Amino acid sequence: MTYLYFVRHAQPDYRIGSDSTYLLSEEGMSDRLKAADALRDVRFDAAVSSPYTRSIETIRPIIESQGLELKMDIRLRERDKGVGKTNCREMFLKRWNDHSFCEEGGECLRSVQERNIDALSDILREYKDKTVLVGTHGTALSTILNYYDTSFGFESFMRIIDYMPYVVRLSFEGLKLVETKEIFYIEKEFHGVSK
Repeated sequence: MTYLYFVRHAQPDYRIGSDSTYLLSEEGMSDRLKAADALRDVRFDAAVSSPYTRSIETIRPIIESQGLELKMDIRLRERDKGVGKTNCREMFLKRWNDHSFCEEGGECLRSVQERNIDALSDILREYKDKTVLVGTHGTALSTILNYYDTSFGFESFMRIIDYMPYVVRLSFEGLKLVETKEIFYIEKEFHGVSK
């Protein structure tokens, strides 16, 4: 059995930086330690992450405490944002109702899902029968969950949008998902959205 523990990043500080460089807020820095504590009894064989700062910083305490080498995979990054008001309930609904929809300069959910599933498939092949820590994002993780369970859609996405950090374990036999289990979350307001 292969166990992938997906850790959606803790709360970022959106005031400084860009999508790939946002640091964690003060609360996010504290909350990442709570996520690490929730996983204290899990021994990881490997760690893979989106190269975005908030993902790396969220799982850093686990990586350091277990002496893991971090492998970064650009395919695990968050959805490329477009121009305009892209993070609002109306736009979320449009994207989840039509996975090929994207705003000008943005990325559709189908594209996010395809690259994330490609990355996940490679992780499953490389780390067969291992336990892997995966640093991820809300939309990226949601498209993975939707791939394996199409009932995961707009309402499910909106349920977890404020979960930062959010830890989910996916258990696989080969490439087949056999169990999804929520492990831990802290509810924090997602400041990047007007609901």
